[in-house]
Amino acid sequence: MGIRRLLVLGLALWTLVLPGAAQAPVTTRPFLGVTLTDLTVAVPRPARMVVAQVDLAAPGIRVTVSPPGGTREAVRETTLDFLTRTGAQLAVNAHFFLPFPSDELDAWIIGLAASEGRAYSAFETPEQDFALVADAPALRFDRRQRARIVRRRPGGDGQRVRERGDVWNAVAGSAQILTAGVVTIPVYRDAAHPAGALRPGPDGRYDNARSWYDLVTSRTVAGLSKNRRTLTLVTVDGTVGVAGLTPAEIAARLARDFGVWDALNLDGGGSTTMAWRDPATGRPALLNTPTGGPRGRAVASSLAVFARPAPIP
Repeated sequence: MGIRRLLVLGLALWTLVLPGAAQAPVTTRPFLGVTLTDLTVAVPRPARMVVAQVDLAAPGIRVTVSPPGGTREAVRETTLDFLTRTGAQLAVNAHFFLPFPSDELDAWIIGLAASEGRAYSAFETPEQDFALVADAPALRFDRRQRARIVRRRPGGDGQRVRERGDVWNAVAGSAQILTAGVVTIPVYRDAAHPAGALRPGPDGRYDNARSWYDLVTSRTVAGLSKNRRTLTLVTVDGTVGVAGLTPAEIAARLARDFGVWDALNLDGGGSTTMAWRDPATGRPALLNTPTGGPRGRAVASSLAVFARPAPIP
């Protein structure tokens, strides 16, 4: 059975899945060094996951991030349009951004961002500090495509990192949800957690009894294996409060089933998008079902992967 037919089958299974029913994963290798797994889960609630694992050492693999532009830091476009414009084979949405919600195309990126050697957004303390931690760790790629999770180096302009190596491409999310194979969800500052990384609020909506990280919705996650050779990109399709997974649930499954060691929670909800260039047709298409519109939401940044065609069996 061909790659295209297998993935279409996976999509069909998702549309037919009933609450309480899981489906066997469908795994394909559409490009050299790229493995795609499409699966539905029933526990703790219905959700569809698309997991792309990229061997960063495979011939032809290259990663890039949306460039700066516009009157702020970036110009919004859908992940599908970014993939189409760059000629990449795979892409997911990346940074949280402001203003949101808004129809404005010019946006501020939240957290460290770099594209092809140009850093254009710094580590920061975000306005949404009830959900995004201050100086959130970033996923950094150097010019040789070597990846690692990096943290802010004190002082300077907020664009320097503690770890060695150049910052060629970089994306940041809300927090590191998997650290050395252990689920690490940030907590809120209160009497029992004076050093909590999150501020309760706004309007009393979020605290340690009702964490933003407990929300069930669509999610995008990026992670690395222990040896940092395998990049894992994940989308989880869901419906707010009904279907989908929390960051902790995703992190635990990635560590258990996919060998992910460290992972970041990227922008989710209506932003969650994974696109690819269908190897059977050469045409850009969506791999997940975004809730932000039929082509996905226009986002401030995306992370794209370039890869060579898969070997013919």
